[in-house]
Amino acid sequence: MSEALTLDTRGHTALLTFTNPPAHTWTPESLNELVLIIEKLNVDKNNYALVLTGQGEKFFSAGADLNRFNHDDKGQAFEFAHAFGRGFEALANYNGVAIAAINGYAMGGGLEVALACDVRIAEPHAQMALPEAGVGLLPCGMGSQQLAWLVGEQWAKRMILLGERLSAKQALAIGLISEVVEAGSVVEQALLLATKVEKQSPTSVRYCKELIMAAREQPLNSNFSTERELFVKLWDSQDQKEGVAAFVEKRPPLWKNA
Repeated sequence: MSEALTLDTRGHTALLTFTNPPAHTWTPESLNELVLIIEKLNVDKNNYALVLTGQGEKFFSAGADLNRFNHDDKGQAFEFAHAFGRGFEALANYNGVAIAAINGYAMGGGLEVALACDVRIAEPHAQMALPEAGVGLLPCGMGSQQLAWLVGEQWAKRMILLGERLSAKQALAIGLISEVVEAGSVVEQALLLATKVEKQSPTSVRYCKELIMAAREQPLNSNFSTERELFVKLWDSQDQKEGVAAFVEKRPPLWKNA
């Protein structure tokens, strides 16, 4: 692991902490490392969930260090943009459930990494924005696409085109986050949410997530048959057999993630 990212294991949950002070900014190197982390977790049969947070109380992540953009080299610009897209796309396609524990400012790429997660919760003092257009840039970590899908076109335009910054309360009201938790407790609460994932079949979660994400890109009725196909495909898994057997036998299931 680099100094910018720290990965810990809590049972079936991985805890990824951004540790690049003072504002936990992203670099092409740390974004490429994120891809490697996700790839590693995707083949780990014991991993069901991933919690992401920033070290300390002030910043979740402030995105990219603008000093890295103060040049005329389009090659460098492409490298950075490609790293953002590749890193956050890998996170969006993570096999398990990714939970963003937003402990402070989530700005630019710092909000985009949260948008790539499945669930977002935040502490009361957290603030969220995509301010790139104010410095002559635009969100390049899928933010323009993810935000509009999650909160609708009007709020996406207010945040991106007008540069509006949202409080945790406002973010909750528009559905950008699902919960505001007590100050200092966001990681604990995210880990509690992750324990709920452990009760679900990881194979079923993976298929369900695939279906939910497919609804973003295709007409509603186009995945009706896929839903049925994946339902039947579960009969090829050990988890389907274990889940039903455990219910019938009135015991907790022992998932194999296979």
